Amino acid sequence: MNKGQDRTYAPAPIDTEAEAQMTPDDNTMKAIVQDEYGSAEVLHIAEIERPAIKDDEVLVRVHAAGLDRGTWHLMAGLPYVIRLGFGFRGPKNPVPGLDLAGTVVSVGEKVTRFQPGDEVFGIAKGSFAEYASAREDKLAIKPTNLTFEQAAAVPVSGLTAIQALRDVGRLESGQRVLIVGASGGVGTYAVQLAKAFGAEVTGVASTAKLDLVRSICADHVIDYTIEDFADGSQHYDLILDIGGNTPLSGLRSALTKTGTLVIVGGEEGGRWFGGINRQLRAMALSPFIAQRLTSFLSKETHIDLERLSEIIEAGDLTPSVDTTYPLDRAPEAMRRLEAGDARGKIAISVLEVV
Repeated sequence: MNKGQDRTYAPAPIDTEAEAQMTPDDNTMKAIVQDEYGSAEVLHIAEIERPAIKDDEVLVRVHAAGLDRGTWHLMAGLPYVIRLGFGFRGPKNPVPGLDLAGTVVSVGEKVTRFQPGDEVFGIAKGSFAEYASAREDKLAIKPTNLTFEQAAAVPVSGLTAIQALRDVGRLESGQRVLIVGASGGVGTYAVQLAKAFGAEVTGVASTAKLDLVRSICADHVIDYTIEDFADGSQHYDLILDIGGNTPLSGLRSALTKTGTLVIVGGEEGGRWFGGINRQLRAMALSPFIAQRLTSFLSKETHIDLERLSEIIEAGDLTPSVDTTYPLDRAPEAMRRLEAGDARGKIAISVLEVV
């Protein structure tokens, strides 16, 4: 498959053997930090203490981090309801970032699946830094056929896509699937995974991104700027609505009589609840109709990371990395994400920082 050209601003040469043998002289690191909620301007690079690890955690030397919409929400503190769990006046964890790929430096006493020198990918709080601590059960061995930047683009979006299709959507081979938001982070994984699972896939995207959706082997594409996929002329067994704002009635009209709608995200609904309103309305209506309307929160599990790795190494799934930025240009990366210009995922190269 042709996944498009990754634009890289600062390629970082990686010596994994040296990383495995690294013995730091001090306990500091460079990281992107934020002291308050706000726009990308609240992000700045600073020297801070390296994270300590617990018995069930791994210290990872971060080579690359991924950028996802959830990280933007945590930076902005929007919708306001998320501040109840992540800090009311400011973020409890000042270092943003969840996706990462890198080399294990040290392991906690209860860790059995990894050892220093292992190349891993997965999820850690605070991946926009030279080092991050991650729970053992949120990491997996990095796919051998991916760069660190590609691997860092997988965890959050890849886990969301596979769980939305397989577990929540209950996808079966031969079904017709509609992916709304097919050119984004989750969408590019969902298209490829649905194809790998034997579905007939239609991807919805803007005019400028239709070529990307075609390149990841969608059977059909719809340009939402000129065609209404919810006009009722076509019906799908499963719809994944990723970060959209299509009214619930429109989505239902595009479903078969017993079809399933999985709302993965949404940006409508105001500053307090964001896209949650539509999810709540969908789940409240679902018990009273033949169609199944639902939403979910993805689970951060190494089992599904390993499953994604298997599919990647089999050649059925390739990350679509739009642009790679160096760590000190993380605010610029965040602005690109917010503008909606990215085709697939944005990565941040961390190994070399200024």
